[in-house]
Amino acid sequence: MKQILSAAIAAAVLAGTGSAQGAVSEAEWEQFKTQFADMAARLEALETENARLRQAGVSVPVDDLSQLQADVVKLQEQNSASSWTDKLSLAGDFRYRYEYIDVEDADSRERNRVRARLAATARLPNDVEVGMGVATGGDDPVSTNQTLGGGGSSKELRLDKAYAKWNLTDGFYLQAGKFSNPLYRPQKSGLLWDGDWRPEGVSAGWQSEHLFVNAIGNWLESDTRGGNDEFAWGFQGGARLALGEARLTASLAYYDFPTAGATPFFGDKDDPDFFGNSSTDDGLRYLYNYEMVELGGDLAMNMFGMPLSLYGNYVQNQDADDYDTGWLAGVKLGKTSGKGTWSIGYQYQDLEADAVLGLLSDSDFAGGGTDGKGHLVALGYGVNKQWSLGLRMFLRNEAGEKNLADQGGPLDYDRIQIDTKFKY
Repeated sequence: MKQILSAAIAAAVLAGTGSAQGAVSEAEWEQFKTQFADMAARLEALETENARLRQAGVSVPVDDLSQLQADVVKLQEQNSASSWTDKLSLAGDFRYRYEYIDVEDADSRERNRVRARLAATARLPNDVEVGMGVATGGDDPVSTNQTLGGGGSSKELRLDKAYAKWNLTDGFYLQAGKFSNPLYRPQKSGLLWDGDWRPEGVSAGWQSEHLFVNAIGNWLESDTRGGNDEFAWGFQGGARLALGEARLTASLAYYDFPTAGATPFFGDKDDPDFFGNSSTDDGLRYLYNYEMVELGGDLAMNMFGMPLSLYGNYVQNQDADDYDTGWLAGVKLGKTSGKGTWSIGYQYQDLEADAVLGLLSDSDFAGGGTDGKGHLVALGYGVNKQWSLGLRMFLRNEAGEKNLADQGGPLDYDRIQIDTKFKY
């Protein structure tokens, strides 16, 4: 009897969390063991009294165990309430980078940089999650790198994400705040969006086994005080299809960024940087809106027992008069996903000056922004599941096809990045 009840109590307490010791602190676990020992002693006393009464021919009412059952329920509720790890998760990464930059008619440049990110996600009732993340870097919307130096000066840490997300169904969500880019990008293409860009506004998404839809509303500036407030929006739809042994993902999107006549949304207003985009004659305001039609696709298959991807991305700005298109095409073999795994990839990109909003496009290719073209070769190797090495070489990039046309034409721009990355 005693053994059966003891096992029942232990099972009842542990069932709510799967592992009590893993869900509570050491102090709480010691307190629980003490309380459990007290209950075991009470069980032993009850068992002794029960045996004595049975010998005397007296039956024991079930109500005698009601207090013990109440104690078990109380312990179970306390243990469940303390399982904060079931509601909150942490994730982050650290990257150390050596970078070499060689620009025509300028001295070559070397620098060492770090990036560190940490994000916490809380899971609330009704399928709601709230997230917050911090990252190194300044206020640059497309970079979280910090350059080492300055005599060992302290480095900046900024808000990287802050959002609330409601998962209404398994395939449909709504979110608001500052969040990770929810849009599909073929092989993380930076043609339109840099990988570090965090939209600020609202987004919604739906997906099924073969179809997906994304909608986004992004504040370029939400404060009306300066008269430069602008709200951008876009829709993206796509499909995932099986083509024999291969898998095709394809998307079509439209984005409207109403920037014509607006001053730059980031940087020095008196000495504005349009990141390759055209400006008005006074050099202070955007000349065009960015009404972008985008196509993207990725064909995935296996070759030599490894994943192989052929991918492409195309964009055209409906508002610009010329220099209004951009495209890239690439191939990637392998995937850096664990010990001994590796990948190699090649990509060619041509992004004209007014094809996309340069503020948000890839900050590394051809010096960042638009008005550049050239090659990218990337290699990766997995030391283990959480540690990887990487090499990216931006070779024979040309920067300034339009903007330097009156100054002798585009400049040759090469960049080499050697990374070691850790995820946790």
